[in-house]
Amino acid sequence: MRLYRRIEEIDKKDKGCVVALGNFDGFHRGHHVVVGEAGRLAREMGLNLAVVVTEPHPVSFFRPDAPPFRLSPFRQRAQVLERFGVDVLLVLPFDKDLASMPAQDFVTSVLLDGLNAKHVCVGYDYRFGAKRGGGIDVLNRMGEMEGYGTTVVDAVVVGLDGYAGQVYSSTLVRTALQDGHPRRAAALLGHWWAIHGRVSKGDQRGRTIGFPTANVELGESLPPKKGVYAVRVLFDDDDEDDTVYEGVANFGARPTFDKRDLLLEVHLFNFADDIYERHLRVELVAYLREEVKFDSLDSLKAQIKKDAVTAKVVLADPENSREHLQNLSLERYLTLRKD
Repeated sequence: MRLYRRIEEIDKKDKGCVVALGNFDGFHRGHHVVVGEAGRLAREMGLNLAVVVTEPHPVSFFRPDAPPFRLSPFRQRAQVLERFGVDVLLVLPFDKDLASMPAQDFVTSVLLDGLNAKHVCVGYDYRFGAKRGGGIDVLNRMGEMEGYGTTVVDAVVVGLDGYAGQVYSSTLVRTALQDGHPRRAAALLGHWWAIHGRVSKGDQRGRTIGFPTANVELGESLPPKKGVYAVRVLFDDDDEDDTVYEGVANFGARPTFDKRDLLLEVHLFNFADDIYERHLRVELVAYLREEVKFDSLDSLKAQIKKDAVTAKVVLADPENSREHLQNLSLERYLTLRKD
């Protein structure tokens, strides 16, 4: 995948493409259809598949003090799009210039002059331009004038228990995670949701009780429900190392030690290496229990042992295997579409 951060840098060979527009935070099953349909058309027309996103997220620009809400920070979103089969990713800086750009100017400068788009795919609720003033009507009207086609993907309705009849959305995924349902969030996404972060040095108290932990910084990632989780962990800073480690993690304020700051503490089973400063991908598989304050270290140790046993049972369930939910690819999407 070729990544561009400036329109002026786009290579000639990457112009004349099919473009999918959207934010694609989390890249859930509804997003799969928007980018998948763009990919289908790109294959039929013999063109590149391009995706245009903005960074930072518009919410972060307009509300810089808003609490963290991202399902997939930029690096992870780019990785997922590349694995899906996107050829070109254009990342536009969301600044005051882009925020104030009229919708018609966006079409002219980005889609026409920048990418020479031959077809554009968007979701049914896509809005763009200054004050979100542009929508499907602008894309259709300018497409008729400028000669590009437009495909609007209808709302993709959820068929999962507890969500049946609702429309796939990033908000729905966030709600599942904040309610303590990571498995449901994974079903909505079509892949396991993960926290990506750097391992920082803490007070090392876990070592003194026989359960060393990696303290992972959440950064822009959405804070899930506080409590204990069964997790899988991969090293995010080594593309050649795809080893998967299992473990148990606590997200919260560590009330037993009178802490207040929120932190993800991950204990990996059968692992004792020094991994400070390394970047981890921590996949939340199942919510085990709420965070509680223990009256002694012995009580805490006893509960962690129980949590570890429970986590191992949960992680051994075939329904919770990594292979049960994997990132969708364009090839897979096209095969499923035919079926």
